[in-house]
This record gives sequence, structure tokens and C-alpha cells, in this order.
Amino acid sequence: MEQKTFITLILSAVFSSSACVPRQYHFVNQKLTWTEAQRNCREDYTDLATIDNMNDIEELLKSVNDDQIQYVWIGLQKTDSDKWKWSLGDPAFYTGNNSQYRNWALGQPNDNVDCSNMNPGQWNDYSCANILQFICYNDSSKGYIPEQQKMTWRDAQSYCRKYHTDLVSVRNQTENQQIEKIRINAFGASGVWIGLFRDTWEWSDQSDSSFRNWRPNIPDNVGGNENCAVVGVKTDRGQWEDWKCDIKTQFVCHDDKLVLVQQNLSWTEALKYCQENHVDLVSVNSEQIQYRVMNVARKASTAEVWLGLRHSCTLGIWFWVNGEILCYQNWAAGHGTGVEDCSDTVRVGAVQSGGDQRWVSLPQTDKLNFICTNHDE
Repeated sequence: MEQKTFITLILSAVFSSSACVPRQYHFVNQKLTWTEAQRNCREDYTDLATIDNMNDIEELLKSVNDDQIQYVWIGLQKTDSDKWKWSLGDPAFYTGNNSQYRNWALGQPNDNVDCSNMNPGQWNDYSCANILQFICYNDSSKGYIPEQQKMTWRDAQSYCRKYHTDLVSVRNQTENQQIEKIRINAFGASGVWIGLFRDTWEWSDQSDSSFRNWRPNIPDNVGGNENCAVVGVKTDRGQWEDWKCDIKTQFVCHDDKLVLVQQNLSWTEALKYCQENHVDLVSVNSEQIQYRVMNVARKASTAEVWLGLRHSCTLGIWFWVNGEILCYQNWAAGHGTGVEDCSDTVRVGAVQSGGDQRWVSLPQTDKLNFICTNHDE
């Protein structure tokens, strides 16, 4: 019976498309203030749009299906909080708390300036308008690229995003030492821009994303009360401006498609809950979806979180409840080998909510939080 069920699931996967983008953007062609737009998005979707990277901007712009639209609200709003953040803002790039790694020189930061440089090896706050050489990060090559030309921090950021991925982030002491060697070899005693900056802007959904794509010389806070953000659809396409929050314009919401349920249920109970209240337990068939799952799982109240991952003792293979076999895998050491203990109970898969957030094999009778998906393809 198990083998027949498994084969049926595999055949259904062959003739169905897989989920690729858990977060979807929804344009609302109604003019509202930022607060009204936020309320509308929370009622009908997840929240006002959060943006993690340049690809998200392109997806958001594709959702705007009216050629006359100039600007739309997104979920970024100024707060009283003033924090240091990385230009490469996608939370998926970081694990655990390594986005919070800092290597300030003694007495730093010590001034009312909002950018940072590295020299020598340690970090200093520095005026963003100063001119420095800089180091980019390229996600395709996983490499650090020193750039000889001198630019302001904002111009260096734009250059890195155009030709690579972003200004360099430093997530731990090992990376700091690697980047410092590159700085010495390329620039000698000169300081260089890194991607750390400070601002007071936060996302409506409390996302950790520090990605920003402001238009040059923006935000400028004209009148002292431009506390909400729009993205340009035609003029300054994809770039952001700060506006007064009581202006009425169209807006874009997002729907994450992933829902963390903070109930402690067995795997079978969690599967039933997701299928009755959403679509299914989440399947993870790409690194992109794993990044989204990691983001959601960090908020769990259990050490592991159920995924839609099941082991067949008959065939000695792992598969997803949506019928897909495992192409992308992210197992912790010693897990997911296919040689599972089938003597007591069925083995199923979960993702760790902390640490490296790898997948682990557990008995289906354990009681955990779980992640449902609303994607119905």
C-alpha cells in the first residue's frame, strides 16, 4: 500500500508545476493613506509589501498592471529606532545572529554619521558623503571584489548592485579576516566602504530585511514629516522616495504563502491541519524556498518545525507530501541518509528553528510547530 501511494504521488508531481516564489505581490488600484493601505493589506493578504532584494523589486513592479500608475506605497515606515544594518538586506543571507556581528574599533561608533568603513580590520563610523574605495560581494561566485575607484557610500552601493550583488557584508570573524587581507592586498593602508549603515526605517510586517533602494539624495524628509515610503513605477522605476504618510496613492501588498502555526502537533495532525485550513505542509524544492522557510521557522516556539517531508521504509527514500522527490536537500549531518529506523514509527522531516536551520529526521509522533503553505499549484 505504501509503495502504491508513493508512486501515485510521484506521478502527480510529474504533471504539476512546483512552487517557486512563496511571497507574491498584489497591486491594489485604490488610493489610500499609508495607514489605510496597511490595514487593507492585513485584512486581505499578509501585509504591505516587504522587499528583500532587487529581484523582489522586479516582481513587485510586474504586479502593477496599470500604465498610468506613478508611485505605490510599500511597507517601509520611519520609526524612533536607530539601528545599524547591512546593505545586503535579504534575511536569507544570514543564519542565527550573524547579521549582528560587529567589529567596531575601540570607541566606535562615536559620531552622528550613518555609514561605516574598514581600516585596519576594525570598523569605524564615517560620513556617507566621503569618498572611498570599496569591496563588493558577488553571490554567483561567492567572492569579494575590491573596486579601485573612489565613491560615496551610496554610489558604491549602487555600483555593487549593478555589477555584482551588493556592498560586502561581514558575518563573522573569519570573513572579517578574509576581507581584511583583500583590503591590504588591493588598497594597502587605505580604508574601504563596507555595507553597514544606520537608519530608522522598519518594515510593517517586522521583517528583518535591511534592503533599501532609495533614489539619490533620498530620503530627504521635506517638511520634517515624510515618514512612509513609496516605490516609483514609471518615473525613477524601482527606486524609493519618502512621502508624508497621509498622502493617498495606490499600494502593493504581499502574501508570504507560508504560515507558521505555533501549535504543538504530531506530524500527521499538522498535515491534517494544513490541508483543512490552508493547502498543505510546506515542501522545500529550492534554496530560495529554504530561505523563506528559515525566516519563518526562526519565530517558532519549538526547536524543530515540521515540514511536508516523509520517509518511505518500503522504498528507502524521502519524498514531499506534494508528490515531489528530493532534488534540493539541506540535511543536518547524520540525517536524511535513507537508512532510517523503521522499527517503532514512521520517520518524517523537520527544519531546525535555530542554528544552521538544517533538516532533521524525527518520529512522526513528536509534537512540534509546523509550516503550512497557501500555494495551491
